[in-house]
Amino acid sequence: MRETELYPPVKAYLENQGYEVKSEIKGCDVIAVRGNETPIIVELKTGFNLTLLLQGIDRQTLSDDVYIAFAIPHRLKRTNPWFRQQKDIIKLCRRLGLGLITVRMSENQPTDIQVHVDPGPYQPRKNKRRQGLLLQEFERRVGDPNEGGTNKRPIITAYRQDALRCISFLHQHQKAKVADIRKNTLVEKASAILQRDVYGWFIRVERGIYELSPKGQEAIKEYDDIIQGLNGQKSPDE
Repeated sequence: MRETELYPPVKAYLENQGYEVKSEIKGCDVIAVRGNETPIIVELKTGFNLTLLLQGIDRQTLSDDVYIAFAIPHRLKRTNPWFRQQKDIIKLCRRLGLGLITVRMSENQPTDIQVHVDPGPYQPRKNKRRQGLLLQEFERRVGDPNEGGTNKRPIITAYRQDALRCISFLHQHQKAKVADIRKNTLVEKASAILQRDVYGWFIRVERGIYELSPKGQEAIKEYDDIIQGLNGQKSPDE
């Protein structure tokens, strides 16, 4: 497919709304004018990509009403960005103040044009709950055990640190009562951590008594550096 194949259906769509439409004016793919309204600029691409976004942002110096438009197949494959990231792409365009149009084309079916976002200023609403959880995790986490960016092992959260305190105690005592684990590790939520066993580290051998599973034994070695850093540190729950 070529970009020029997108122009006729986009032009027809705008003309049906009363616009006069022309192409390739001063580097803009599509210009639509209706009376004294702000001109609409549409940039065309056969697929969503960074170049299309950058072109759209550049055209915002010419008009407040800028759309990016790209083709999507009638049968979307999982490798298509629109299949995998539709919500994120819409959110990004809204954040940038860009309009978004998709053109669904097929030889055997009529072309379908959908406007997903209209241009306009965008101010994201702050999520106080998520912000609170973010700060809570920051305060509860001991030290800075992760590397910014990609980590080779799972993120060390405050919850994981508490679970590591528990397996460290069980490693030293082979098996123990929940009450003893909670008292000696100062992990107030020890009971919930042991019962939920999110990581598969614990085995209940009797009511209220636990020991390490094979995965727990492996975690002792895998997280030895983290456990050493936690030794002598109080749980943030205290």
